Amino acid sequence: MATYRLRGVTVRHLAGTQAPALHALDLTIGAGEQVALIGPSGAGKTTLLATLACAHRPGEGALEILGQDPWGLTHAERHRLRARLFLAPQTPPLPARQRVVTAVLAARLPHWTLWQALRSLVRPHDPDAAHAALSRFSLGDKLYARVDRLSGGERQRCGLARLLLSDAEALLVDEPISALDPALARHTLATLRQEAAKRNATLVCSLHQVDLAREQFARLVGLRDGRIVFDAPRDQVTDTMIADLYANENVEPHDAPPHDTPAQIAVGACF
Repeated sequence: MATYRLRGVTVRHLAGTQAPALHALDLTIGAGEQVALIGPSGAGKTTLLATLACAHRPGEGALEILGQDPWGLTHAERHRLRARLFLAPQTPPLPARQRVVTAVLAARLPHWTLWQALRSLVRPHDPDAAHAALSRFSLGDKLYARVDRLSGGERQRCGLARLLLSDAEALLVDEPISALDPALARHTLATLRQEAAKRNATLVCSLHQVDLAREQFARLVGLRDGRIVFDAPRDQVTDTMIADLYANENVEPHDAPPHDTPAQIAVGACF
C-alpha cells in the first residue's frame, strides 16, 4: 500500500494573496520508501512536508495518506491519523526552560493520557529510552540539560531523537542537517535511514545538501516554484538536471562550515 498518493494537489499560501505554494502535484510514495526532496529555497519543500503531515489542507486535488482521505475524516479520526505521522521541522518547537529528557519524551504524548503526560513533566516516564535515543545522535550527555543551553545543531538532533521514540509510520524531516558539520550530517542521515528501514517506515527528507541527497537516498524529487521538476532514481539524476533545478541559485555543498540556528522557539509541528 502506498503511504502517500497526491493527484493534482495544489496548496495555497496562508495569506491567500500569492501564487500557490504547490501547483498540481502528482506524487506517489510507497510504504517503506526513502525519498529526498531537493530544490532551491522557496521551492515548496517545507509546504509539501506540512501537507503530508496533515498540517496544510490542499485547495485542489486529491490527497490520500495511509489509504485515507485526511480531510474527509472527522476531527477525531484525523487526530488518530496524525498520530501515525511524525513531522520534524528544521527548528524544533522545544520549550526553552524544559529539560532535554522531557522534550524527547514528548514524542509519546499522542499515546499518553493527560495524567501520564503531567506525571512525566515532574518525573520523566522513561529516561532510559530518552537517553538511548539521544545517544544515537551523540547527545547522551545532554539528557538533563535545559533546552536553552543547547546549540542550534544540538536542538536539531534533540528534535530528531523524538522521532526515534515515536511509532510513526511516516517520518517527515525538514532540513535535519542544516546546522551540522559534515561528519555529524552523515551520521544523522544514516541514523534516520536505519530507523526508517528497521520499522519499515516511509522517510521523506528535505535537504539543501545535494551531494548528500544523492549519496544517501535512492529516490530524489526535485522541486522548483512549487512544481515537481523531476522524480527519479538517483542514478538517473544527472548533473545537468541538478544544474537546471538550481539555475541562478547557490547549491550548498556538504562541506560548508557549520552554523547555528538562532536561540529561539519556533512554531512547528511534531506528530
